[in-house]
Amino acid sequence: MANPHAGEVALWVNGRREVLKLTLGALAELEAGMRTDSLVALVERFESGRFTTRDVLCVLVAGLRGGGWPGDADDIAQADIRGGPVEAARVAAQLLARAFAGHGLA
Repeated sequence: MANPHAGEVALWVNGRREVLKLTLGALAELEAGMRTDSLVALVERFESGRFTTRDVLCVLVAGLRGGGWPGDADDIAQADIRGGPVEAARVAAQLLARAFAGHGLA
C-alpha cells in the first residue's frame, strides 16, 4: 500500500501495483534526465498544466525506481498503464506534489 505521508503514490503497470516515491536518489536521477533548469521549473510546469509527455515519463521512471522498480524509461514507455496517459500524468503530478508538500514548491 502506498503511504501518502511518506510521499508514495501507487500506479498499476503491466497488471501490477507499483509504489512510486521520489527519494533523494530518484530526484537526482530525475534532475539528470529532464530538460529544464531545475526541479522547481518542472514542478511549476506541472502546476500550470504545461508539462510534456517526456516530463511525465521522467517523473514516473524516477518515482518507480525510487520505489524499488528495476526498469528504465524504455520499459515504462512500452508498459500498459491502467488508466492510460491521463492516469500517468495524474500520478506524476501527485508524486511531485507529495515530494515537495510543505516546502513551498508544490
